[in-house]
Amino acid sequence: MKMAYFHSTCFLVFMLIASLLVPGRGGDYGPEEEKLLSKTIGIQGIVYCKSASKLTPLEGALTRIACEAVDEYGFETTPFSFLSEATDSKGYFLATLSPQEVEGKGVLKECRAFLDASPLNNCSYPTDVNKGISGAVLRFHRFLHDKKMKLYTVGPFQFTASPTPISDGY
Repeated sequence: MKMAYFHSTCFLVFMLIASLLVPGRGGDYGPEEEKLLSKTIGIQGIVYCKSASKLTPLEGALTRIACEAVDEYGFETTPFSFLSEATDSKGYFLATLSPQEVEGKGVLKECRAFLDASPLNNCSYPTDVNKGISGAVLRFHRFLHDKKMKLYTVGPFQFTASPTPISDGY
């Protein structure tokens, strides 16, 4: 039973990583078509608690999306950030940014996703797996016609029971 769970977890992680390597269908549409359809942005991913070698989906975790923008003259504006909804029982999160929320902040230049908070005291330390601490850049997206949304996928991210030192290269 434990071996089957381990294999299914490994398969899920492999599929998530593979999906990140394949560019989304966003490149299939011209800029005018995407502009006409919508500018809503969605960021999705999964958050786990890693205990020893076991990964468990983490319910109630939060991620933070931080964005930089430029004004009409090309100058950087004040960065802004927002939180995702809490992850569900499968560790899944979805954060959305509507055109109304971006209005007045300039044109988005770059956004990054970060781990923000864990609901568990015994699994509350963020790791930099898939850039959960340093920030996963939103790069490839696919366009969801039914939701009129550019959907980006990041992670999977992990919290752990003890702090993990980040190497500074020395």
